[in-house]
Amino acid sequence: MSRRGSKAALPTTPFRRPAALGDGPSDVVVRHTTKQGTTRAYDFGQLPMAPAMQHSLAVLFAAKCTSGAWTSLKSSMGIWRHLHALGKFWAEQETPPADVPDLTAGMWSAWRLSRSTKTETGYSQVMVTQLLLRGDSRLPQEVRAVMARRLPEPKVQERAFEPDEFRMIKAAARRTFRSALLRIRENTGYLNAWRNGDFARDSQEWAVGEALDLLARTGDLPRRTSANGRTQGVAPRYVRVLGGGTLDHTWKRLFLTRLEAGALGVLLVTEFGFNATTMSEMPVPRAVPDSGEKSGVKVYRLELEKRRRHAGHHFETRNITDHGADSAGRLISDALEATAHARAYVADRFPEIDRLLVWRSNGNKSEAATNSIGELIRVGPFGLGADTAAASLWAREQGLPSKVLRRGRKTVNVVHRREPGQNTQDTHDRVYVLPEPQVQHAAIAVIADGVTEAVEAARRTVLRAQLVDAPQAVGQETATASCCDFEHSPFTPPGAGCGASFLLCTACPNARVAPVHYPRLARLHAALENLHSVVDPATWQADWYDAHARLEDLRHRLGTEIWKQELQKVSDLDRQIIDDLLNGHFDS
Repeated sequence: MSRRGSKAALPTTPFRRPAALGDGPSDVVVRHTTKQGTTRAYDFGQLPMAPAMQHSLAVLFAAKCTSGAWTSLKSSMGIWRHLHALGKFWAEQETPPADVPDLTAGMWSAWRLSRSTKTETGYSQVMVTQLLLRGDSRLPQEVRAVMARRLPEPKVQERAFEPDEFRMIKAAARRTFRSALLRIRENTGYLNAWRNGDFARDSQEWAVGEALDLLARTGDLPRRTSANGRTQGVAPRYVRVLGGGTLDHTWKRLFLTRLEAGALGVLLVTEFGFNATTMSEMPVPRAVPDSGEKSGVKVYRLELEKRRRHAGHHFETRNITDHGADSAGRLISDALEATAHARAYVADRFPEIDRLLVWRSNGNKSEAATNSIGELIRVGPFGLGADTAAASLWAREQGLPSKVLRRGRKTVNVVHRREPGQNTQDTHDRVYVLPEPQVQHAAIAVIADGVTEAVEAARRTVLRAQLVDAPQAVGQETATASCCDFEHSPFTPPGAGCGASFLLCTACPNARVAPVHYPRLARLHAALENLHSVVDPATWQADWYDAHARLEDLRHRLGTEIWKQELQKVSDLDRQIIDDLLNGHFDS
């Protein structure tokens, strides 16, 4: 309560969520209402199954609708289609189940075998229907046992676009949207000039500006009405003024078409990796306060809702900067400009609707087409949100693959961004990354480099000197071992003699380590252990780690007890040699 205000009156009755299903046994119409306010009714009486089964499934369906498990109408619509398929299958059986308790293991196995579970649709039909039926406590245990059997997930058939194909899609979408943007920009400039009074009132230019103003405010132009009351083409006056009554001459001057909005959706996907629902419901991006006033660089804040993420992580914001023609923020600026008139039309009638993507349909639907807020919105002749079918139709007309939004999103998140867009990291890796051929091909070099590095690391940290029983007759003594081939060292050019540190003798195949060397090496190992506790980790890793690891390898080969015994045999000469070695007295 503010200091000047007063307490708000509490409601007289407690809040109750609207019931999705009536209480009577004959009530089989379920209404799914999302948190956005969109509602859809599902009449289970239309399913080809017994009335008792219809009511049982309606109860299970209603429970899902009210529990918040389904956050969009798209989810409930998908389950509804699968239940239709299940009902049709049962109807074809000799003895269809009358209710859930009548289901048998054989009947469910037959349903499972009738579906092509190697495809996404068949797999989803089985998994979704059995998940719904498990919610009924009357489901027989034998049926639950059959449902519990593992069903392998179908192999992912969808692939990311190849680089050349991806560039071609982006270029085609950019051409389509750019053409629409320039058309709308030109006519918007003309409209602004008319509104500023730049044209004489009785001139041709003034008449065109008046028509554009009418289009911007009403979304259409006055039309002729036939004798029987039917609406026909654009009124002749405006046909003469605009040069014709077709879409190109009328509303396309200020609004995107359905396919042009589909091309814009493709651009947003290829730039940001959005999925269709997130992009469809994205509010209008607002420029961050004070951005662009002095520097001309605008920063937009994108508000995203990702329902499939776990609780507390459904919402995300991204700051996108418009700092030039090739920047991601410029696409947002252009999208705002291209949809400005359409969004103004929607905002004037339904201010509560806030969507970036708004496009004009070919029809002229009434104002009361819908005023709900959801993922599928129509306001008069305007459609809101990303239309997947429109993007697919646009792609086919361009001679491109039809699943351009889904494959484009996968390309961005898997090949370019290389991070999950909406899924968890585990789902991103398991479902999207690992089956992708481009990722598998790129991983070959990475794996090879990793193996090579691992081999090199092993060579550096594993004792390569040979263990012998006694000092060799032919050889030269070093500070840590004896050398049998001083002239051919693996660390220096041939013929130059070995100039490597004595610490590398344990990494040299020319070195021979006899029992006489064990005490000295045990002393070196103990000294390096002490050194590890006083130097910083970076210095230890760079200068001493490999030598210590090789001595650790030797200690494991000889055994801990022998190593302790050798450490007790260290002479004063051994101590002096090791001290000189560590202090750099043997360095040339």
